Amino acid sequence: MSIDLHKRDDGVALITINRPETLNAFDAEHYAHLAAAWAETRDDASVRAIVITGAGNKSFSTGADLKTFIGNPPALSEFWQTQKGMLLNRGLEMWKPVVAAVNGYCLGGGMTLLLATDIRIAAPHATFGLSEVKRGVIAANGGTQRIMEQLPRAIAMEVLLTGDRFDAETAARWGLVNRVVPADDLVATACEYAERIARNAPLAVQAAKELALRSRDMSLAEGLRMEQLVNRMLAATGDAKEGRAAFKEKRDPVFTAS
Repeated sequence: MSIDLHKRDDGVALITINRPETLNAFDAEHYAHLAAAWAETRDDASVRAIVITGAGNKSFSTGADLKTFIGNPPALSEFWQTQKGMLLNRGLEMWKPVVAAVNGYCLGGGMTLLLATDIRIAAPHATFGLSEVKRGVIAANGGTQRIMEQLPRAIAMEVLLTGDRFDAETAARWGLVNRVVPADDLVATACEYAERIARNAPLAVQAAKELALRSRDMSLAEGLRMEQLVNRMLAATGDAKEGRAAFKEKRDPVFTAS
């Protein structure tokens, strides 16, 4: 079992956490495989959008496989190896959009992974939670950092401090997921979102995502100025020319990221 990566011809890559026997939990080896998959999709120009899901119908991911980590902590020196094995939720700069298809348990590290994705589709039986405080640790890899900006403060604190689980209907009501769809339609719906994104101009899509995420660390004046700068750059690209021509000629554009 592994981290499976399938690149489709339409610019969509599908990453599947394939450890259903452990509810798609990660040991050190599979964290490394996932880091490699993120790096490969980031660096492959043919990939324009990414879907991530878990194998089987029980779990998206339950995060770290505690049985493999208890009593076996990493060397303290690894604390300063901040770029080693970068993950999406650990700080990897991934400007290509990522769509999550949540097919069951989305707990602990699975939830922090979800918080680092851009669009989220869930099956009705999906279950969410940041349960680390029940185990004597915290929701790391962005759990304590992203939850506050994605949920109202009181709700975020409830999720973070109680460690209690909540269902897909609640996640949708809170705005944590975009849609809840039948389990049989889950991956197809997530891929349909990715397909729609992949048809857009890839340079513009990546620029839009980066500007949106960086806005958290900039003043409005800085963000507006950065928008102007990036738009001036994009206006001179072949894709911008193709977009104008396709609109004028009433046809679908063919973007080449140039």
